[in-house]
This record gives sequence, structure tokens and C-alpha cells, in this order.
Amino acid sequence: MHRILTPADHRRMPWKNGSGVTTQIATYPTGADLDSFDWRVSIADVATDGPFSRFPGVDRILVLLAGAGIRLSGAGHDADLRTPHEPYGFSGDDAVEGSLVAGPVRDFNLMLRRRRARGSVTVVRAAAGRVPAARFRLSYAAAGAHECLYPGHAPLIVTEGAALLVEAAEGEAAAALAVNPVGADAVALIAVIDLA
Repeated sequence: MHRILTPADHRRMPWKNGSGVTTQIATYPTGADLDSFDWRVSIADVATDGPFSRFPGVDRILVLLAGAGIRLSGAGHDADLRTPHEPYGFSGDDAVEGSLVAGPVRDFNLMLRRRRARGSVTVVRAAAGRVPAARFRLSYAAAGAHECLYPGHAPLIVTEGAALLVEAAEGEAAAALAVNPVGADAVALIAVIDLA
């Protein structure tokens, strides 16, 4: 099963701690809230310095999309995220503070509830990439458009800001998926997720 998720399908909502706004692209189970998802993919707009929302029992992967960068500190973290499209993982249990380098940033977030889901973020740019087999694969067009090749279907074009969600049925082998950037500056971020 697959579906294209355009910005019209995304859901804007407050951060868990109420200090900002996030745009939820997809969650599993569908319709799960912030306390009950197995996994969640979202985009956060960070306009001020302050604490990240705490998500006990959740592993997080953050990818800078736009802006000069953000410094993460606290709970053993000292990370300066200035380069777009480089994944950084941390625990939602940690008390993490974000300090903006020079103005607002936007970031991509994959959240995985420990013992219920596991996953990673693969970055595809410049050249075609094959996406590892998994129960769920969400390919987000972070910059420009990309083409997804999925057996049994015509090539699927994912435009900037949209995503393709591919889900294998329970117990079914995941079909191959290839991602081809359209244009030299195109970047796709692929969340590759299995249930634990």
C-alpha cells in the first residue's frame, strides 16, 4: 500500500510543551496522539531558544531543513547542527535545550517509541538511492522533487514538501523502493521504520 501525503494532508498542532508549532506528516497507528504513537514524522518550526518537548520512552532523529542552525545542549548533549540534511539522534527522555544560531530554523523529526518501533533516516541527494526494506518507508521531499520507483506502479513523483508513505502488510515482504532526485539540488529524507 502507498499514498502521497501533500501539505494539505499534514496536521499543524502545538508542540507537546506548548512552546511552538509542529506539522505532523504521518503517525502510526493513524490518528494516534502524542502519548500513544508507535512512530511519528513531523516538521518543527523553531522560532525561539528553549527546551525541547520531553518524550519519555521515545528515540528521536532530527534533521535540519532550513535556517542557520541550532545548538542542542543538556543531558550530555553538545551538538551544533548547522549543516542541512544531516541526521542527529537523541533520546526523548533527555532534557535538551535548543539555542538558535542566527534566527529561526525548520527541522524534520522522526520519533520512535522504544520497544514498539525502530528506524533510521536515510538521505538521498545527487544520485539515485535504494531504500532498505522495512514495514514502513516515508520519503519526504526536503528540497526539490524526487521520483520513487515501486514495483507494479508507474514512477511516483513527490514534489517539494510532500511525502510518499509505503506500507507493507503485516507478515508481507517489503517491495523494493528506489528514490531518484529530480534536479541537482533535490534532497529526499527517507524514514525507514519497522515495528519491534
